[in-house]
Amino acid sequence: MAKLSSLASVSETRRVLDQFGLSTKKALGQHFLINDGVVSRICDLADITKHDCVVEVGPGIGTLTVALLQLAGSVISIERDSDLPAVLQQTCSPWAQSFTLLENDALLVQFEDLPQAPNKLVSNLPYAVAATIVLDFFLRFPSLESATVMVQAEVADRMCAQPGSKNYGAYTVKLGLLTKATGRFSVAEGNFFPPPRVKSAVVRLDKKEEMLPDDLLHATMVMADAAFATRRKTINNSMKTYFTNPLTSDAVIADHLPELFERAQIDPRVRGEALDEEAFIELGKAYLALKNK
Repeated sequence: MAKLSSLASVSETRRVLDQFGLSTKKALGQHFLINDGVVSRICDLADITKHDCVVEVGPGIGTLTVALLQLAGSVISIERDSDLPAVLQQTCSPWAQSFTLLENDALLVQFEDLPQAPNKLVSNLPYAVAATIVLDFFLRFPSLESATVMVQAEVADRMCAQPGSKNYGAYTVKLGLLTKATGRFSVAEGNFFPPPRVKSAVVRLDKKEEMLPDDLLHATMVMADAAFATRRKTINNSMKTYFTNPLTSDAVIADHLPELFERAQIDPRVRGEALDEEAFIELGKAYLALKNK
């Protein structure tokens, strides 16, 4: 069977890097996929068709990119390593008409910088910023319908965690307001060059059909941050710490926490991890009501 990505092997990855006089950069968290089977599973989980415009962050030498280009209508790749555009121009040249490369930090790219509105994020993400990128893109790119991303396994655990579990936190709550996890599989260290020192997983997240109004979404996210400001404390003590911190202070809320909890019908003695999404939304509504008094 023909490979989906001709670059998905140690020998081909080494050849391309050697051709351009390059090596992997630890500082950028570069770990290139070398297993075509994993590339195929990512594409299958993402359910890519010719109707899709895919945005990819951290394409590297193009191992996943060339597979995406064969399946999608168009691909927009964002790469911050200034040594790699020349590589990608060569490896992706057969699909030049449907490929766009943006040389930038993904967190600095604006929606209007994109030539098309992407509906899917599919990436082997740089692990140090993976969690931030996923949440950021769903917040800032309104056209995004799903994300199928390779991340560190513990980040995948945070993305998919349930209330009451050790991985459940502010990030889980905030991402859960926007998306729901619909698929996951593990990827062993030996599928990368060089092998990472952490375990990896691919997760698919689908954007929720019904979104909260922007003001309530923001308020609920503030409540999530405040509830987990000091994780081992009650939400009352955690929020007191959060709203009296010079960086996040809000005297209106800090002085009216009993009213906040009463409005939301939340026991102030519980911890943040005990609260589900609906409880945080009620806190968000109470927060808005106090702010608008």
